[in-house]
Amino acid sequence: MTGHNPSDMDRASDPHEPEPQPAVYGETRWPMAAAVIASAVLTLLLPDDLRLGPRWALPLAEGLLLVALISGDPVRIGRRSAALRAVSIALVTVLACGAIWSTVQLIDDLVHGGSETDSAGALLLAGGSVWASTVLAFSLLYFELDSGGPAARAHRMPPTPALAFPQQLSPELNAPHWRPRYGDYLYLGFTNSTALSPTDVMPLALWAKAVMTLQSIVSLVILGLVIARAVNVLA
Repeated sequence: MTGHNPSDMDRASDPHEPEPQPAVYGETRWPMAAAVIASAVLTLLLPDDLRLGPRWALPLAEGLLLVALISGDPVRIGRRSAALRAVSIALVTVLACGAIWSTVQLIDDLVHGGSETDSAGALLLAGGSVWASTVLAFSLLYFELDSGGPAARAHRMPPTPALAFPQQLSPELNAPHWRPRYGDYLYLGFTNSTALSPTDVMPLALWAKAVMTLQSIVSLVILGLVIARAVNVLA
């Protein structure tokens, strides 16, 4: 009969022995940072009447918030901090407000006439920039709100996420320790803006259903009005 190792028994019975720390599966920061930078560039390319505030205001605010995030949790996202969480929410809020403002202004110009609506090329450029900005803003919104945010997901995935990806719905596809990355949320934002409905990612939480519905409405209005106006100008 095989005996027990006394040292193993001592560790098991020692109440002061520290618990093993769970592994942290943090994703790299650069995809999310690249999306914020791309959004700032799109804001700079917008006509003045489609932009919220002066040309430099939104890009500067986004840049400062991004620098704060990178300084507090560089390279890989895994540090759980109330302050960093607040900065992340503030950054997403700025991006979303800028994208929604540009969408509203674009719709107003399309309905009442604006400088960029007289040229099909200028209209398609402005409309494409606004549409791309909304895709980036909503993708970052999903990225930040799903399952408590990227830092929380790095430590533990909840049994019931707000957004269910195929790897979570089909256990045979689920690799060990799989976590959704920013690229997964960017794909969700893009497909929801083009298909105007869920594709392979299912919203389970009420807020996820509401946000996906809002994004589909925004995309439908932008694409429908911009294309209709561009065809009318060309005709």
